[in-house]
Amino acid sequence: MRNPTLHGLLEAFTVAAGIRLDRAVASGDEVRFDVISSAETHRGRPALYCYRPLTGDYIGERLGLLTELPSFLPVVRTLAGVGGLDLYLRSMAGRDLVPEQPRERAVAVVLRFLSRVFCERTDFAVDELRFSAAYEELEQAIYEGRHVTEVVVAVLGIDLDPKTDELALGDGVSLQRAGALAAAPAELADAAQPPLLLVARVAHERDARPSVAFARARFQRVLTALRLFERGDFALSAVGYSRVDSGAWSPVAIGTGGRSRQLTLIPRAAEDELRAFCSLIGRRLPGSAHGHGLDSSGAGELSWALARFEMGCERATPYQALSDHLLALRALLEPEGPASGRLAQRLAMICAGPGDRAAAAARAARAIALERSVITGMVSDGSEGMELAVELADNLRAILRDVLCGHLDADLCTVADELLGQAVEELDAALV
Repeated sequence: MRNPTLHGLLEAFTVAAGIRLDRAVASGDEVRFDVISSAETHRGRPALYCYRPLTGDYIGERLGLLTELPSFLPVVRTLAGVGGLDLYLRSMAGRDLVPEQPRERAVAVVLRFLSRVFCERTDFAVDELRFSAAYEELEQAIYEGRHVTEVVVAVLGIDLDPKTDELALGDGVSLQRAGALAAAPAELADAAQPPLLLVARVAHERDARPSVAFARARFQRVLTALRLFERGDFALSAVGYSRVDSGAWSPVAIGTGGRSRQLTLIPRAAEDELRAFCSLIGRRLPGSAHGHGLDSSGAGELSWALARFEMGCERATPYQALSDHLLALRALLEPEGPASGRLAQRLAMICAGPGDRAAAAARAARAIALERSVITGMVSDGSEGMELAVELADNLRAILRDVLCGHLDADLCTVADELLGQAVEELDAALV
């Protein structure tokens, strides 16, 4: 098996698809049949007929049912990142039936794979032997003449539900327990408390082995997504490991290192949300290679603010991160400069509801004033200032997340000023 992540995703999806298709048949859907006749036999006996279920047509016509399954998008995204799908489709369906776009090609592979697993059947219970044969056929086609480079690194500050051994995040990357990774590096697997790993795989031609830069970039996108998804002390280990196929592991430089001060648990109910969020953030980050990033309006300020936010996430305490986060917020909400005094009000307009904006603006103003006390060492960890610094970080995280997800316009100053104008108009109307 060349790609355990793909195998696991396809297995889970095939089982779920079989259950959904069986329910459709039970509710009255019919699998059409093709009538095949034999040639007329000797002595004038009539031709024999047999009925062949058109299972592939039935599955293709019910793609809408399959796309509703939670396991559909993860398997499609993983397949799209593997490459070599055209080789599989051409061997199965002919050259003219290979879609040009990677996602459409992955969907075609999913349908073809299901057709192979359930070939000429009217029930959709998964047979392990059929599944294994279909998967081996798929891997042989997409990996023929190619190698798989695998890079792993410990990710700190996060844990998965105890029942989850692996969470595929798309783009060839997954979160995985060290014990669930075949022949994991001994330095990771033999630790007293084996860490959670980020695993990246890429298929390539024999003479085109990629550098680990591809893994660093993908790991960094996941780390950014984690920091935007949830408050936590997330970091990557400084040293990761790389291998080709099932060869020996070699140490490689990946992260900046760090020590996690708390562990953030991703519950099972939030796994699909995290998977979708990582995929979306990977496409929407400024400068994304996927071509679906933000338009030019506000993208420069957003990119700069996101970098400052990440710098703050690397600091040891919220106090040390305060200046980073204030710089990020000023880039987004106070282009006139600190002397204008607009930051606290604009931040409150965006991050608080109508009844809470005055109090939110006052807290933001105290957080801004707190920076000077932090610089001079005049604050303590147990003071109200720590809560203000954490709240400021949370507000910055929410703003960045909403802009990247498309819930907020990147021109945040205009958004805040329009909200303020509406609030003033409502107040004037109430006083009349």
